[in-house]
Amino acid sequence: MRATPPALLDGAHVQMFANLGPGQSPTGAVRHSISNFAEVVAHLAIARYADAGEAYLFYCSQKWEVLTDTWHPTESDAVTQAECEFGPVTFVRVAPESPGDLEA
Repeated sequence: MRATPPALLDGAHVQMFANLGPGQSPTGAVRHSISNFAEVVAHLAIARYADAGEAYLFYCSQKWEVLTDTWHPTESDAVTQAECEFGPVTFVRVAPESPGDLEA
């Protein structure tokens, strides 16, 4: 399992990410259309598309494949959503000068 995301997810620039621990399961506060959501989501990422102010919360597999997403007006709102869904989540900010590599 890769602990850091690629620089781009679905064409959006990753701003911050969180790796979900083995005991960090969804709270059940929100339902997603993915039937095995709790088993397949291993990472969260907050990203922005070029020239866009809003943020997307990406729910990713162990290989950083985007499974689903939610739209938020700000990064702070996206973090709040993640905490609503998973409890306390520690996000790591990606430095603009070194946003990770572009490997899958």
